[in-house]
This record gives sequence, structure tokens and C-alpha cells, in this order.
Amino acid sequence: MQSAAASVDAYLDEAPADRQAALRQLRALLRDRLTPLGFEEAMSYGMVGYVVPHSRYPAGYHCDPKLPLPFLSFASQKASINLYHMGLYAQPEFMAWFQAEHAKASPHKLDVGKSCVRYKKPEHLPYELIDRLVQRMSAADWIALYEALYRPKKK
Repeated sequence: MQSAAASVDAYLDEAPADRQAALRQLRALLRDRLTPLGFEEAMSYGMVGYVVPHSRYPAGYHCDPKLPLPFLSFASQKASINLYHMGLYAQPEFMAWFQAEHAKASPHKLDVGKSCVRYKKPEHLPYELIDRLVQRMSAADWIALYEALYRPKKK
């Protein structure tokens, strides 16, 4: 479910009432932690996103260079609140760390997709673990990993 909201505030305002407090808390945590690491908040793919801006990484996203390099997003989907973290997708050892730490931090079973983590109930969001997760990779770290894995090699 992608939103047509033009701003993060509008996106949060249109979310189901029972999720708004959790989504606002998640946004505050992510903004506080990710903007000092070189990311910017934006609406991205109909979700709240944290991206590496073109001012820092002019090449942009290889699938569409007009877009800034995506890193992390969150969304209120039909049946869950989803966290999309590109570092988890890109680095298997990073995902392994997160899975092990999640088992310690939450009594709830981890529901993971290719690059998303789903939380069926807002109260299941492990904010302390998410805080630790997002501090593990700066924009510079993400750019280096992204270039190594996804940017075509120049001949």
C-alpha cells in the first residue's frame, strides 16, 4: 500500500488511529538517529523514507538516478507496520545480528521478508533494538556497501 501523501506529516495523519502514536514515536527515533549520520527524511515510494541526498551522493539510486539513494523506510501497511532497512537486505551478517538481537529484545516471533520486518501490532515495535540497529550504519557506510554491491563496475 503506497500513500499519495505529499509530506511525512500528511502520511502520519492518514494512518489508522491505533497506529499513529507508534508511527510518530518511530519517526522521532529515526529522525533523531539518522539525520546526524547523513540521511534525510523524505516521502519515498509512498512511505516515510530516510535517504542519502543527492548533495551527498550525486549518482542517486541506480534504478532511477533522479531519486536519492534509499536506505530505510517505514510504512503502515494493511496488516502491519513495516520497517524496510536496505542494510539488512544487503548484508547477511547484519541480518544475522538483527535476528539474534531481536530474539533477545522481543518475546514476539520475528516476521521478516526480503528487506522488511513486519510488526502486526504497534506495541510489538522494539524501539530500543531499532535504535541500536539504525546507529550501526552511517550514510558513508551505506554508500560504500551500496557501491560495492550494486553499482555497475566501470571498465
